Amino acid sequence: MTPTTTTSVAERVRARLRAERTDPSRHPDQARRIAQAEVRRHNDLALSRGSVLIDDEAGCVRDILAGVSGFGPLQPLLDDPEIEEIWLNGPERVFVARGGSAERVGIRLTEAELRDLVERMLHSTGRRVDISQPFVDASLPDGSRLHVAIADVVRGGWSVNIRKFLPRLRSLQSLVAQDAMPERIAALLAGAMRDGGSVIVSGPTHAGKTTLLAALIAACGDQRIITVEETFELGVDAPDLVALQGRQASLEGTGEIALRRLVKEALRMRPDRLVIGEVRDAEALDLVLALNTGVPGAATVHANSAGEALEKLSMLPLLAGRNIDRDFIAPALAASVDLVVHCSRDSSGARRVAEVVEPRGLVDGRIAHRVLYRAGDAAEAAA
Repeated sequence: MTPTTTTSVAERVRARLRAERTDPSRHPDQARRIAQAEVRRHNDLALSRGSVLIDDEAGCVRDILAGVSGFGPLQPLLDDPEIEEIWLNGPERVFVARGGSAERVGIRLTEAELRDLVERMLHSTGRRVDISQPFVDASLPDGSRLHVAIADVVRGGWSVNIRKFLPRLRSLQSLVAQDAMPERIAALLAGAMRDGGSVIVSGPTHAGKTTLLAALIAACGDQRIITVEETFELGVDAPDLVALQGRQASLEGTGEIALRRLVKEALRMRPDRLVIGEVRDAEALDLVLALNTGVPGAATVHANSAGEALEKLSMLPLLAGRNIDRDFIAPALAASVDLVVHCSRDSSGARRVAEVVEPRGLVDGRIAHRVLYRAGDAAEAAA
């Protein structure tokens, strides 16, 4: 069986699906019957004409269904529970990450196939990518986060990143089992979340911040939780949870919903806890103000250490306007944040909690902190 053979059969399957008005995502059994019928029809004709047969009929049906109802050649990677992330540097260079380590896989697409794949991924999200909007973030149906940058701003072809949703790592106990943190630190963090403490998760890119934040949310019990994200990524569930997502501007430049607006709306929803997926801009001011009104919070922030995370959070609110003074932000932040948890990723790809600190007021205008845990300390090793 050749790729051309599979493509020709897949086109006939698509034609029948259109003719019979069958949506493969809503009627998968009917789509499978059509695919099986077309594969068998091909083999019957091949036998009579002496042309190439499809030896693995079941495998061909799977490939066709992935193409018409899933995400084509990438679907097996999305279905693999060990793969954490998938990225394409153009159509012919496809990489995956397993256990934090990257490897190239033998999948090659054409430019047209890659564009069709991205179009299908964005179809149900209401988001777009084009020359006027060359970057896009969106959530796939399984909760994975999609980021696309097109050739207008990327040399050599489109860049596509898919960060997957891995349910097996969405609890503190599962992270303990993965040696991401000691049992006593998991108990400390769970207690802080249950008791209404505000926890900030910091770390560099791909260090496991979002995974840890989702695990912290899972430890909140029956709290009413409002999450705010630019793109749905946390993928958490709770008895009383509302998840809010931002929105891009329309072609006319209207209709954008930024994180700052979502934070303000979230505070009108009677939250027991406000969660911001990632703080990176002026929404830091709204977070600090919310924390100082007695609403417990949780969020992630990019930083190189827990101490730097506190410093960054005391500076980001200044982006909100000239009338914001750091002399107000720093003490307010020090008084409202209970713990900062810093995540790291080592050269082998292993992710773990590197340190946990507790803010302890101000010293010379800066937020001081006490280290509660640091991975690798002699005292910790002895414990």
